[in-house]
Amino acid sequence: MPPAHLTDRRPELGADELISALVPPPRFDTVRFSTYVPNPDEPSQAEAVVRCSAFADRITAAAAKKPSRFRALFGGERQDTGPMGMYLDGGFGVGKTHLLASTWHQAPGPKAYGTFVELTHLVGALGFPEAVRRLSEHRVLAIDEFELDDPGDTMLVTRLLRELTSAGVFVAATSNTLPDKLGEGRFAAEDFLREIQSLAQRFAVVRVDGPDYRHRGLPDAPPPVTEDELAASAATVEGSTVDDFDALCAHLAELHPSRYGRMLDGVTRVHLRGLHPAPDQSVALRLVAFADRLYDRAIPVVVSGRPLPDLFTDEMVNGGYRKKYLRAVSRLTALARDAGKPVR
Repeated sequence: MPPAHLTDRRPELGADELISALVPPPRFDTVRFSTYVPNPDEPSQAEAVVRCSAFADRITAAAAKKPSRFRALFGGERQDTGPMGMYLDGGFGVGKTHLLASTWHQAPGPKAYGTFVELTHLVGALGFPEAVRRLSEHRVLAIDEFELDDPGDTMLVTRLLRELTSAGVFVAATSNTLPDKLGEGRFAAEDFLREIQSLAQRFAVVRVDGPDYRHRGLPDAPPPVTEDELAASAATVEGSTVDDFDALCAHLAELHPSRYGRMLDGVTRVHLRGLHPAPDQSVALRLVAFADRLYDRAIPVVVSGRPLPDLFTDEMVNGGYRKKYLRAVSRLTALARDAGKPVR
């Protein structure tokens, strides 16, 4: 049987499916605060576990009091006067998503979890009033990768969060860095609070310091394989896909990034032939979103052509989206190492 191709997949998601899909991705299905291992050299990580757990406990306590959402929507006072939002502030690879998902798991339902891109797609698909109505039925909304680099979408989601927090919905979020902020270790709390403007006072900031845990004491990305080795890997691992790199880039341009995850359903290993540096920023940013969905699903990656660290040019890495590109390389490197482990 010939190998499957991601380029043959064009997933569609209906409105109800978009709502039901708002759960942590497979990599974070089983994470909990107890499985987060703080770096002993970074005290803020242990403190973040305590603060995130306390935030989840506040949601549980608020749920036990069963406040009237009707009163909240029309100006009724809620009994819990603490911040309705929590923002996890830190560089990539410090476990922010682990903490965000753990908060979601510990909090009572109904609850929703999604990336910023998935949230904006949901609003586009349902319309703003219906999105507010559907999400207001939840006790907590967790947002990973809050995009600070798109002013229009940021304003849209800020308006959405204002409606939701006024309705009594708790919000937990992580974010990237604004595109004109170049330092990879730079924290984004000031940017996040400024961009959400009137909502800033509703968010408490939880700092998570530290180096990228994915590469502490580990070797660099494995070198690209030969075409024969790539074909052998695809033939060995059931559920593999094989695609030409350029063809995949063209295919990603035809799909909304919120569909990238569904495109990977049932895939156990991704093989890319002829990897080379992304030709422009638009392609590069789509590859970042694709890498995030691969990582969410813990799908190993095998490539031929150029090494993974060459995926983004020096100009890109030293430009405004530096943090995104470095995170993508970090995640893809981890997935490439996974591909070298014995198949169970």
